[in-house]
Amino acid sequence: MMETRLKIALQKSGRLYDDSVSILKECGIELQNGVNKLLNEAVNFPLQILFLRDDDIPQYVQDGVADIGIIGENIVYETNKDVQIIDKLGFGKCRLSVAVPRNENYKSVDFLKHKKIATSYPFLLKNFLNENQVDAEIHEISGSVEITTGVGLADAICDLVSSGSTLFSNGLKETEVILNSEAVLISNQTISIEKKLLLDKLLFRIQAVKKSKKHKYILLNVPDSNLETVCNIIPGMKSPTILPLGVEGWSSLHSVVHEDDFWNVIESLKANGAEGILIIPIEKMIL
Repeated sequence: MMETRLKIALQKSGRLYDDSVSILKECGIELQNGVNKLLNEAVNFPLQILFLRDDDIPQYVQDGVADIGIIGENIVYETNKDVQIIDKLGFGKCRLSVAVPRNENYKSVDFLKHKKIATSYPFLLKNFLNENQVDAEIHEISGSVEITTGVGLADAICDLVSSGSTLFSNGLKETEVILNSEAVLISNQTISIEKKLLLDKLLFRIQAVKKSKKHKYILLNVPDSNLETVCNIIPGMKSPTILPLGVEGWSSLHSVVHEDDFWNVIESLKANGAEGILIIPIEKMIL
C-alpha cells in the first residue's frame, strides 16, 4: 500500500522562499535532493514539496494538487481562492499600501477620486475603493509599480511596502494601509482525515519553532533574600528552576522570558540584585 504523503506548495523564488524552506528545516524536515528541484520529497517526514510561482499556490491548494501551502496573506486575499488560513508564521511581514508623490497634499482617501492608480493587486484595491466610496481608475501592472507615477502612467500606486525605502527612492509617500500581511499556512478545504493527521503533526512542530523564537532562556545569580521578588518578575512556564550556589546566601535561577518583555525584565532583575545574567536562544519550545 502506498504511503500517504502530505503535499505542500512553496514559492520557488521570491521573498518568502528562504524562510519557507528554513521553517521546514527547523521542524527537522530534511529535503531529499536539496532545494533546486520543482518537485521534492522529505527524507524523514511523509511530505512532498512542490515549488511554484507564488500566485499559483492558492489555486493548486484549492484544487487539491497541493494539500497545504505557504504564501503571503496578500496573495491569499488577492487571488480569492477557496482555501483556509490555518496558521500565521511570523515572517514575511509587510503591508499593502497606497502611496502618492511626496509633493502631493494628501489629506484623505478623497484625494484618490477620479485618479489613476497603478497596482499588482486590483482585487484588494477595488475592494478598498468601494468600501471608501471612491471612484478611481485602476491600472493593473505586473511589476515596477513604483515608477508609474514618475513616468506619468498613474497618479498613485498600491503596492507592498516593507521598510518604505523603495517608495522614498522613487519620490513617493505612504498614505493608506489596505492590508497588513505576513506568511501564512493555507490548507485545502476538503483535506482527507489521513492527511489532516499529518498536518497536525507538522503544525505541532511549527508551533514549537514559533514559540522558541519569541522566548529566551535566562540564567542568573540572585541573593536568596530577593528570590521571591525575582521569581515574580520571571515566573517561567510554571516556575523558575532554583539551584543553590557554592557561595552562601546566593542561588542560581533558570527561567524563560518573552522577547517582548526582555529589556524591561532585565532592568527589574538588575534592580533586585541579580548578577551574571546569561541569555540563551531556544531552539524548540514545547509546552
